[in-house]
Amino acid sequence: MKLRIAIIIFLPVFLFAPTTDASVNPKVKSSDGTEIVYTATGSAEPALVFVHGWSCDKSYWKTQVEKFSSEYKVVTIDLAGHGESGTERKDYSVQLFGSDVAAVVNDLKLSKVILIGHSMGGSVILEAAKLLDKKVIGLIGVDTYQSFTDDWSAEQKEKFLEPFTKDFKSTTVEFVKQMFPKGADSVLVKKVADDMSSAPPAVAISAMRNLFFYDSLPTLSKLELPIISINCDMYPLSLEENRKHVKSFSFKHMSGVGHFLALEKPDEFNKLLREAVLEIINDNGVKK
Repeated sequence: MKLRIAIIIFLPVFLFAPTTDASVNPKVKSSDGTEIVYTATGSAEPALVFVHGWSCDKSYWKTQVEKFSSEYKVVTIDLAGHGESGTERKDYSVQLFGSDVAAVVNDLKLSKVILIGHSMGGSVILEAAKLLDKKVIGLIGVDTYQSFTDDWSAEQKEKFLEPFTKDFKSTTVEFVKQMFPKGADSVLVKKVADDMSSAPPAVAISAMRNLFFYDSLPTLSKLELPIISINCDMYPLSLEENRKHVKSFSFKHMSGVGHFLALEKPDEFNKLLREAVLEIINDNGVKK
């Protein structure tokens, strides 16, 4: 993956606690026995299953829960080591995160789902789709999938990770600040930086390392799904290269925002997300 892409691929979207219909959040055990907590509101399929990014939790999808649960079943998930889910896992791999998502979908007995993942969540939903097979009708990435290929050496990856292992909190704070464009709301920047830098370092560093060494191509070769990515325009997207690996790959972009596009312009983001959902539904001939 290109340097700029690797730097941005594992960040989250939302910071505010959601209002949901559920008074008690259900739980299910993942493939390794780790307890996964989730929310589910609404009823109509296809279900929209939202997967957060690195060092975040299910509450970051507050605006999407409020906006889409009157039309669809909306599911949000705390991946292992995040939010209310269990933290006993020793290795926080992309593949195991994918099994967290699959466990929730299967627990809800959903038959048609669209998986939506922000940043690191984009890789997670690839693995979940492989496990869920025909239950998934499409994938939507949120500021991810800039490139499906990796041109970083192992040495470059380790060098990038090193500051996080030495001083996780301050390194993460500075890292997050770089993901906002000039003129961004300083209160918002601080909220995101404080939130992410408060993550459990052992969980966060394991997840980051596994993401850096994750190769999506073997999984992509097994999937035949439409993929749409909603991205900011701060980072280049390798459209033609991506289409060598995913025949039905397209993207939508937002201007004047950074990696946290859904935080900075939630109304515009939700409009594009609705368009993407409807495109996938129409492509699959699914009746609403």
